[in-house]
Amino acid sequence: MNFATRSPHAVAPCTLSARYAEVRRASMALALPLSDEDCCAQSMPDASPVKWHLAHTTWFFETFILEPNEPGFAPFHPAFRVIFNSYYNGVGDKHPRPQRGLLTRPALPQVLAYRADVDGRMSRLMAERPDDAVLAALVELGLQHEQQHQELILTDVKHLLSCSPLWPAYRLPGHAQAQQQAQPLPAGGVPLAWQPFAGGVCEIGHPGGDRGGFAFDNEGPRHRVYVQPFELANRPVTTAEYLAFVEDGGYQESAHWLAEGWDWVRAQQLSHPIYWQRQGAAWYEFTLAGPRPLQPHAPAVHLSYYEADAYARWAGARLPTEAEWEVAATSQGVQGANAASGHFADSGTLHPRPASDAGRGLVQMFGDVWEWTQSSYAAYPGFRVAEGAVGEYNGKFMVNQYVLRGGSCATPAGHVRATYRNFFPATARWQFSGLRLARDL
Repeated sequence: MNFATRSPHAVAPCTLSARYAEVRRASMALALPLSDEDCCAQSMPDASPVKWHLAHTTWFFETFILEPNEPGFAPFHPAFRVIFNSYYNGVGDKHPRPQRGLLTRPALPQVLAYRADVDGRMSRLMAERPDDAVLAALVELGLQHEQQHQELILTDVKHLLSCSPLWPAYRLPGHAQAQQQAQPLPAGGVPLAWQPFAGGVCEIGHPGGDRGGFAFDNEGPRHRVYVQPFELANRPVTTAEYLAFVEDGGYQESAHWLAEGWDWVRAQQLSHPIYWQRQGAAWYEFTLAGPRPLQPHAPAVHLSYYEADAYARWAGARLPTEAEWEVAATSQGVQGANAASGHFADSGTLHPRPASDAGRGLVQMFGDVWEWTQSSYAAYPGFRVAEGAVGEYNGKFMVNQYVLRGGSCATPAGHVRATYRNFFPATARWQFSGLRLARDL
């Protein structure tokens, strides 16, 4: 069973049960600021309605844990097996992804009843089989899966609300958080500096077992790679730096772009990042707290791979490889300034913050923006796909995608690590994705 590399014995039964309840409550908390209409709408094929996320994560526990393990199993609703299946071909038919927003039925109250029913049955099953290591491993995988969907809830809601001419806020920051946001920014921000790395033969990937905690199967096996000497920027590219690229005509000059990226820019008629809007001489950005002026020293965010790569070329640098990124992150032992040190619900505006750790080497490696690498998403040497439908989790997506590292301000606390491999196609920019520059030595 290699869908995850964490030993199932690493989680005590009482801790697992409490963790299950905590993660499930966190998903519900994300839906609280939303209306029923908000929860049902789908803004584009790549996004899903909040109602669907809440149901699909429940479907995962019902299908992969309750169905094979619960005595006298009976589904909450037989049709849910199809309409809330995402991409598991081994389970059976699926409702078309672009049509998830058409599922006005079941209504949100029935989806919430579905969650409550499955939660009760899961609680009983975990209590009845406290020493079942295989069950514990599956539950942990389901919780990690739900945390991925918690981040997707935020990114999908942001895209949905941005489609309204009202640019409504998902959630306004509390008074204390607003005061924190109002603090004066460092003059000039944190200057760009370069951190050198000698390279050589390095080990990357999750070590497996209990070493390092949970990991998805695509994070291993741990293996050796040769890394040429390189330099990595001390922080992500800022909004002000990316704005300079925009105002220098970066979206009008083909020399900065990969051929497919240039075709994409021309076909979409793009001239700036997705959530930017110019009003007179001023630039504004849509956030989950509503529109606000661009924060010059905050990391640039919601960039596609094409945009990140074009900026790096314009700046006379490049994107790092995922091996370079992991070597740097592991050797520095750094932590991010945002969600990696606390649950994302505490991050106020749910937007990356300006760096404030000048003089400390690499900063904002975790929990601010997912950082694009130039590495195609592919299997590590020795990777094997697990048998059965659960084995479809990561391996079958290893084509036409690029790896991102580090987590974002929307990533749940404890869900980021140096070996975590996120992946998206080159055009994806509704995620909290940015970039950090690299250079050859």
